[in-house]
Amino acid sequence: MSTLIWIVIAIAIVVVVAGLVAFRATSERRLAQRREKAQELRDEAAQRRVRADEREALSREQAELAQSERAEAEKVGARANKLDPDSDEY
Repeated sequence: MSTLIWIVIAIAIVVVVAGLVAFRATSERRLAQRREKAQELRDEAAQRRVRADEREALSREQAELAQSERAEAEKVGARANKLDPDSDEY
């Protein structure tokens, strides 16, 4: 009977060790997947930052162009007012 108990104990130990190894492998795989997903999200965030920076630069450029056009329009309007005999600024 003593031999049978040792065999059962050995089998139980093997099963527990196999379970722990399987659990660890699963945990490592999940951890690797989470790291990969985190890297994908970082890459996406970097791409979005680049696009946002480009859009901001374009927006500033458009604002400068609009301001320049507005200044030119004011000059032309002032010149028109000087030429117009009906204008108060004549």
